[in-house]
Amino acid sequence: MQGSIKSKHLAFLLIPLVAACTTPDRTRESAITPQAQPQQAWQFDNCAVGCPSGGSPLTLNRQAYTLNNNGSTKFANWVSYKITKTTPASGRARDWQTDPDIPAGETLDPVDYNGANVALKVDRGHQANLASMAGVADWQSLNYLSNITPQKSDLNQGPWAHLEDQERNLSKQAGVDAVYVATGPLYEHFVGTLPGTNKVHTIPSGYWKIIFVGSSPEGGMYASFVMNQETPKSANFCDYQVPVNQIEERSGLTFWSGLPQAVQAALKARQGQLPGRIGCKQAL
Repeated sequence: MQGSIKSKHLAFLLIPLVAACTTPDRTRESAITPQAQPQQAWQFDNCAVGCPSGGSPLTLNRQAYTLNNNGSTKFANWVSYKITKTTPASGRARDWQTDPDIPAGETLDPVDYNGANVALKVDRGHQANLASMAGVADWQSLNYLSNITPQKSDLNQGPWAHLEDQERNLSKQAGVDAVYVATGPLYEHFVGTLPGTNKVHTIPSGYWKIIFVGSSPEGGMYASFVMNQETPKSANFCDYQVPVNQIEERSGLTFWSGLPQAVQAALKARQGQLPGRIGCKQAL
């Protein structure tokens, strides 16, 4: 997954994002009357230095996460969430539901996943993960299928889960008030289709994740990763570090737009210092 995206994959990557941008602007706050609002007016700040840009017009702002939906792929372009010392919780049920705030035909329903585990060896993989955010009031929204993708079981239960564990461990450390996470899919090759649905959809070929500690990545405490769907269960997530600018190139998104342009460029071109705090060797 590392390295520049190959040209033959470029169209496959961009078509889902472009197709999702053809609907009217719809930015919504959950748990209140849906209405168009700019980022600075959102009730819940899950991004700190600007949420990812370049996705679709439909963004949902919830306490558990902020999500940009893609009506073409039927999965989120990105999901951002903020872990604190009070957001993790255990024992919550995985009660899969259709997202009530997304128009019919732009997301999946629980029945659409029927037979997927056997046919494709995939789990219903959370983007904003349940264990990290189940302590918030609207935790049930974590089980909305807008926050779920068909993620290969080995990846979901292996290195991806271990990286999520480290996010929570970071939030428990002294002096850490918040851990900001942005994550989303990549579409670089064909993986398959869900056998239980006739709805047009595109299963991700891989996933990216960007993490930073505190109110901004400017202090250098950030890390970024890309893992493809075929990543082995035994893999070490530390081996999948990439600079943020590579994720921008491969996803078609822009990150940290709230920072000055020169600061963004410098940070995105090099790996941060956070990997050393989550069990990885520091990049040279």
